[in-house]
Amino acid sequence: MSSTESNIKIWKRVAQIAGIFAFVISIILIINYAQYKTIDPVNTELINSLVEKLNVNPSDSLLREQIRTVDLLSRKAYFTNQWQVRTGGYLLLLSIAVLVIAMQIVKSNSPKVIVIDENENSFVEQKNARKWISISGIVLVGTALLLAFLTHNDLSKEFKIAGNQDKLTNTSVETQTTADKDIFIEEEDQASNELTIINETEKAEEEVEKIVSTTNEQASDDKSEKKPLVSTEEKGVVETPKKILNAYPSEDEILKNHASFRGPGGNGISYRKNIPTSWDATTGENVVWKVEIPLHGYNSPIIWGDKIFVSGANSAQREVYCIDRNTGKILWTGEVKNIEGSPATSPEVTEDTGQAAPSLTTDGRRVYAIFANGDIIAFDMEGNRLWARNLGDPDNHYGHSSSLMLYQNVLIVQYDIKKSPKIMGLESSSGATLWEAPRKVKVSWASPVVVNTGNRTEVLLVADPSVDSYDPLTGKLNWSVDCIFGEVGPSVAYSNGLVYAVNEYAKLVAIKIGDNPEILWESTDYMSDVPSPVATEDLLFMATSYGVYLCYDAKTGEILWEQENDNGFYSSPMLVEGKIYLMDMQGIMHIFKAEREFVSIGDCPLGEDGMTTPAFADGKIYIRGNKHLFCIGK
Repeated sequence: MSSTESNIKIWKRVAQIAGIFAFVISIILIINYAQYKTIDPVNTELINSLVEKLNVNPSDSLLREQIRTVDLLSRKAYFTNQWQVRTGGYLLLLSIAVLVIAMQIVKSNSPKVIVIDENENSFVEQKNARKWISISGIVLVGTALLLAFLTHNDLSKEFKIAGNQDKLTNTSVETQTTADKDIFIEEEDQASNELTIINETEKAEEEVEKIVSTTNEQASDDKSEKKPLVSTEEKGVVETPKKILNAYPSEDEILKNHASFRGPGGNGISYRKNIPTSWDATTGENVVWKVEIPLHGYNSPIIWGDKIFVSGANSAQREVYCIDRNTGKILWTGEVKNIEGSPATSPEVTEDTGQAAPSLTTDGRRVYAIFANGDIIAFDMEGNRLWARNLGDPDNHYGHSSSLMLYQNVLIVQYDIKKSPKIMGLESSSGATLWEAPRKVKVSWASPVVVNTGNRTEVLLVADPSVDSYDPLTGKLNWSVDCIFGEVGPSVAYSNGLVYAVNEYAKLVAIKIGDNPEILWESTDYMSDVPSPVATEDLLFMATSYGVYLCYDAKTGEILWEQENDNGFYSSPMLVEGKIYLMDMQGIMHIFKAEREFVSIGDCPLGEDGMTTPAFADGKIYIRGNKHLFCIGK
């Protein structure tokens, strides 16, 4: 076979594939239009009916919340449909272009055939057949493109009608925050951002049906006598709260509390004052109270106002505890059970990870927890269960330990598991997926860190092989630097335009961020496999699981001092009032000045082993040991 014949054969195959692809896309677009005509993807009728009910009873705060939630789901359905139609149209045009080009190449390279008179009728019949096939194809493609245009146009009209009807309600019904609009703009542009939209039209409609059903159930429940809040609901149905506060906390509120693992934004810095520097829990010196936590967990305490939250779990039970910050009394216990999709058997985990390693987070309106089996749940501050779902098996060989993080109304979940690692943004009041971004990384145990880098707020993640920055409202990847490897446990630290990442058997790196992030310096002298570093403008502090803790020049990587300890560290160092608080595995808190020369302030025993990171409030420090939660005060 000559090269010309070989090329003709290849291009004929390309033309065939392009033609089949165009045919399939055309059929899909036509079916999509037929489905659109039989359903209400943007829930126009439902929104209108809810608005009419609200006009009759404008003080119904629960109904306002339902309108807002349905509107949120409608917008997701709208943008998903728009993206599907638009992408289908582009793919159809592309396949037609490839088909035409391939046919032209075949025609120009094919030898001319002389028609013999006795075969002329047969040739004419073949020519007519090809003609009618071509006409049929053109009609099919034209019909598909026309229906795609009509679907796109009609959806826009219906969406505007629903949106305008929604605006007819009084101004107290905030159907969409500025942050939400940013999210949906990014979702509409997801093809260029390579984001994965999870909530397709059918799923959104199912959620709406559940919401309406739950609303009706709640209306009848409100008439009954309120039961005491000891443990949350028994039937496994996600309850609609009687009172929901959707506004997210201000920056000032966040800085005044300790709402996440390693403090505000998860960056290892607390802004509280008058923190004690001397205690001895073995004698009771400066111990205000201690309380035993019913179920074990390695998650660190978080604080909002006068409430502390921790979780505990074993292979059969999972619980969330709310504790009075002033007395140590357990105010309520939230049971985590009857969650759809939750596995019947808890995954196997190592002893030093356990079933409840991830720390919780809160926005002062709700508290959120995640466990080793993939269950994630939200309670209000009084212990009412609001929503729960299972995110799928967090498959790894130690147990899931990435803590939760919040930014505005987005609950951020780092889910770097063996299969399909990803970062997710969930709507904090409902648990619905706002966005999801796949990650090209290996399994990790690090937690997200949220920082304002001057021009924008970024979510910083680390996992083999990279440190990555994401937009917390959209999941868009801002930048990525390959610099790390291995089983990554420590989270990053940030200060003054520099991001620090470390992992044992790998290296410690300082990344200068900006339009073109670059590695500023590297070190391989000391590595951490669990504790996360913490940084000031000029200094970087780090601890290792084998007992060394040290200080670097943050800008050059020079080691300024190092100390050895008989016990190793799993707890991460915390920077508070110019001092570093670092607890070893035997529960001894090492306190020293955050300075270029080592100056010890004190070593304070807890009286039991501990692997968690402390939380701080004005005049108090809260430490979780392996059995008890301690309040230390002056």
